[in-house]
Amino acid sequence: MTLATTLTAISVAFIASAILGVFILPVLRRMKFGQSIREEGPESHQKKAGTPTMGGLIFIGSIIITTLALSSIYDVMTTQTIVLLIVFVGFGIIGFLDDFIIVVLKRNLGLTSLQKLAGQIIVAILAFFLLKLGPFDTTVKLPFTDFTIELGVFYVAFLLFWLVGFSNAVNLTDGLDGLVAGTSSIAFGAFGVHALLYGQLDIAMFAFIATGAMLGFLLFNVKPAKVFMGDTGSLALGGALAMTSVLIKQEFLLLVIGIVYVIETLSVIIQVISFKTTGKRVFKMSPIHHHFELSGWSEWKVVLVFWGVAFLAAIVPVMLEVM
Repeated sequence: MTLATTLTAISVAFIASAILGVFILPVLRRMKFGQSIREEGPESHQKKAGTPTMGGLIFIGSIIITTLALSSIYDVMTTQTIVLLIVFVGFGIIGFLDDFIIVVLKRNLGLTSLQKLAGQIIVAILAFFLLKLGPFDTTVKLPFTDFTIELGVFYVAFLLFWLVGFSNAVNLTDGLDGLVAGTSSIAFGAFGVHALLYGQLDIAMFAFIATGAMLGFLLFNVKPAKVFMGDTGSLALGGALAMTSVLIKQEFLLLVIGIVYVIETLSVIIQVISFKTTGKRVFKMSPIHHHFELSGWSEWKVVLVFWGVAFLAAIVPVMLEVM
């Protein structure tokens, strides 16, 4: 995969997102798919009420179209590509149903936790059995070492935990304009480079397409956001990132490249445990991006700092890999 091919994948996906955004955004506005803002959230966020959500449809469409087209043109369409698309679209559908119930049917809770989990289990099991049709390594490896653990039949449980965990982690992070769009474009770009280094051109193609699609979505999602991705987008992105780490057999590398998502999730866990056991809060509000907002940081500053952390977490493993 040449530099020209990489730039083509990023550019075509970027343009596809930009074009789809121009057409989809007015539709979301006309259908009044407006985001409701939690009353317990930062007061400054109340002005965002009514901003169209379900914007994940923009980059989901871009990634599907561009992946099918370019993977066929460059002859890198494989079973792994299909598995990635199934997880990406499957988790996106779960998120879309949740958004639809909340925004359109006006039921505040959306899908129940059990309904979401059931859907995620079905998608994860389907992905596992598709992978098992061919030779699939059921070991997990610690990054930057030769240490591996053979999970065997238990790998399906690990896969479910990984997909569900990171889809929810990305969902938790999606609270500020452009935050997840920026961090995910960085994460996919990093995984694209790793996939190239491992000779997995099919995964690299998908990852670079996702990078371009998210950069295109940023045109509409950067502050002040004209559209939010909703659960439609965040669940799809989290599932795809987790599946990408699985397919390049660097599962735990996602803990490094996706450090922002890990920190955001840990902040929620810590806050809940602390409040339930001591009645005290560790953070002013969780996830932690709200803590920084309530500490006096502007939303734009929080996003830029988190993008910076994501970039460093992505570039360091790449540098260590090529050294």
